[in-house]
Amino acid sequence: MGDRQPVRGARRVREFEAFVAGAAGRLLHAATLLTAEAPDANPRARRLLTLALAHTYARWDRLRGEDPYDCARQYLATRFAHTTWHRHGAFGRTRGGPRGPLSGLSPQERLVLVLRIYEGVAEEQTAALLGLPVERVHTICDRATATVLHPSRPAPAGRAATQAAPSGPAR
Repeated sequence: MGDRQPVRGARRVREFEAFVAGAAGRLLHAATLLTAEAPDANPRARRLLTLALAHTYARWDRLRGEDPYDCARQYLATRFAHTTWHRHGAFGRTRGGPRGPLSGLSPQERLVLVLRIYEGVAEEQTAALLGLPVERVHTICDRATATVLHPSRPAPAGRAATQAAPSGPAR
């Protein structure tokens, strides 16, 4: 019976390595979009990815049918929301540095846009993950999309209100 443990551990490592080989690139891209860093200068995104993968590995044996990618993505999103919330208060603007394609958006707008558009997460799931009403997620996503598609237009009148009173991430 003692011989099963090393075999199980080796299998766990191989499974996780295969997962990382397939998912890390997409997760890093999502993290880079969230942090609004340039793809070639993204230390915060790489840190988020490392934390998400470590969390997923720690839960690997307990996933029991859960999608490991979903687990990693949820951790990535909630960790981003949590650190942004505490560092800047109320999803404030992030610090300077190399700027990515979504740098004109607030962190909350980036989070909703990345989950909804890049990751294809349903509005209801995004709302539940972030602890926001579905209507609010819809509004934030629409405004963020409009800002990305038409960056020269002034922000919609309600945009400041959208950023002013967010809820913290669900735990």
